[in-house]
Amino acid sequence: MADKDYYSILGVERGATEREIKQAYRRLARKHHPDVNPGDKSAEARFKEINEAYEVLSDREKRQKYDQFGDQWQYADKFAQAGWQQAPFWDFSRGGSRVTFGGDELGSLFDDLLSGFTTGAPSRRAQPRRGRDVEYPVEVTLEEAYHGTSRTISFEGGKRLEVKIPPGVKEGSRVRIAGKGGQGYGGVRGDLYLVISVKSHRLFERRGDDLYVEVKVPLVVAMLGGEVQVPTLKGKLALKIPPETQNGRAFRLAGQGMPHLGNSARGDLLAKVNVVLPTNLTQQEKELFKQLGQLRSG
Repeated sequence: MADKDYYSILGVERGATEREIKQAYRRLARKHHPDVNPGDKSAEARFKEINEAYEVLSDREKRQKYDQFGDQWQYADKFAQAGWQQAPFWDFSRGGSRVTFGGDELGSLFDDLLSGFTTGAPSRRAQPRRGRDVEYPVEVTLEEAYHGTSRTISFEGGKRLEVKIPPGVKEGSRVRIAGKGGQGYGGVRGDLYLVISVKSHRLFERRGDDLYVEVKVPLVVAMLGGEVQVPTLKGKLALKIPPETQNGRAFRLAGQGMPHLGNSARGDLLAKVNVVLPTNLTQQEKELFKQLGQLRSG
C-alpha cells in the first residue's frame, strides 16, 4: 500500500485512540463488506484497504513504526540498525517515470544497501514474530444464532474460507478461527476472530440467553381458561392458560430459550399474556356482557 495514508483510509486523525480506530474500522468494514456488496469490485478493493490499514494502526508497535517511516514501516528495524530516523529516499527516475519494486524486491534491496552501514558486527536477524490477530465483522439472524450457521470469508488474493458459527452466539461474541489471521514474520500466523452482531427479531426479544415473546390470549380464554399456541425458534408449543389469567402475566417455558454458547444448556422462554378484547359484538353478546356487568356490580 505504498503512497497510501492509513489514517485517511479509516477516516480518523493521526492522534486517534485505539477505540476510535476500532469503531471506524467496524463501521467501514460493515459498509464495504463483500457480502453486503456482492459483485462490487470497488467495494471489495476498499474492504481490503480498510483491513490492511486497521492491521497496522490497531497494533501499537506497527503503528509507531508507520508513524515514523510511513509506507516503509516494515523495514523500521533495518533503518534503526543503520541509524536512520526516517525512511530513506532514492530517486530511481528515468525519463520521468519512477521505478517501483515489489515487497520482496524492496526488502532484498534494503538488505543490500543497509549492509554497508553496519559497524562490522555480525548482522542480527529479526526474531520470529507471530502474526497479529484479525477481526472480521459478521451479522447473523436470531435463528442463525439459535441453530448455528456458517459463512464464507473472502481474503486478499481471491482466497475464500468457510467458517462455522456455533449456536448461542450473541451481540459482541468473538468466534476464534486459529491460524487464519495476519501473516507472521518468521513465526506462526495470528488468529481470525469473527465479531458477531445479531439482527433484531420481529417477535422475540433476547436478554442474555432468555427470550421474551408476547402471546395473544382471547378474553374468554383468559377468563375461563384454555390453551393457546406459543411461538418458539423451533416451532409452536401449546400453553395451558388457567382461569382468570390477568393481562401481562408471564409464563416461563424452561429450556425454550437460546443455547448457552459452548455447552448444551439453554435459557428460558417467557411468554407474556396480551389479552385481546372482542370487537364487532353481536346484540346477544352485548346483552351477555350487560348481564355480567350487573352480576359483578351486585
